[in-house]
Amino acid sequence: MDLSLQKRLAAEILGVGESRVWIDPEAYDRVEAAITKEDIRKLIKDGIIRAKPEHSNSRARWRIRHVKRKKGRRRGPGHRKGGKYSKVSRKEQWMMKVRALRKELKKFKEREIITSKEYRKMYRLIKGGVFDSVAQLRNYIKELVEERM
Repeated sequence: MDLSLQKRLAAEILGVGESRVWIDPEAYDRVEAAITKEDIRKLIKDGIIRAKPEHSNSRARWRIRHVKRKKGRRRGPGHRKGGKYSKVSRKEQWMMKVRALRKELKKFKEREIITSKEYRKMYRLIKGGVFDSVAQLRNYIKELVEERM
């Protein structure tokens, strides 16, 4: 039995989509006989045809993710969207570079390869952005030591 016409008419009257129109399975014969909008209105009044409630998206999964993010989870580099500097900001890149350079410089001072004066000078050079990498710093120190000898 094809009730597509009745469903379409009911959807127009109720102001909902056809998928939200509910027809009482026990009254299919009465619904099949209804062919005008007036007939459908009577069936709606009798409760044989109704609009199903609206279904919205569940926020349960969002809530779970939100709690995890508040704890600091799901914030790693694999979860970041955006361009080059939104993933690791310029400041973060600078901090990582400077920390690596200072760590390396400290090692040279502890091994007494450079003096305190040289250490201070190079510390300021690092701050000034003279060195782009740890390799460049090592090379600078190597040349400095060679000059001394």
